[in-house]
Amino acid sequence: MLNEFWATASTTYKTLVFSAMGLIAVGIILTIIGNSTQNKGLAMASLGVIGLGLVLHVVGLVVRGQQIRRKLRK
Repeated sequence: MLNEFWATASTTYKTLVFSAMGLIAVGIILTIIGNSTQNKGLAMASLGVIGLGLVLHVVGLVVRGQQIRRKLRK
């Protein structure tokens, strides 16, 4: 079932999901670097990167939900 879900997903959805995962990963790495070097500016900036990744993730969920609704109406 998971293979079918991913196989039927649009390129837009896949791009949003991978972008979100990438931004969250970069944010976590920046958080670790910022906290280990006592750089509060970097640690705080990393929260914005993580937040942007979470926003992209939610946008991806909305896009996928709209696609599924359109498909079910047909």
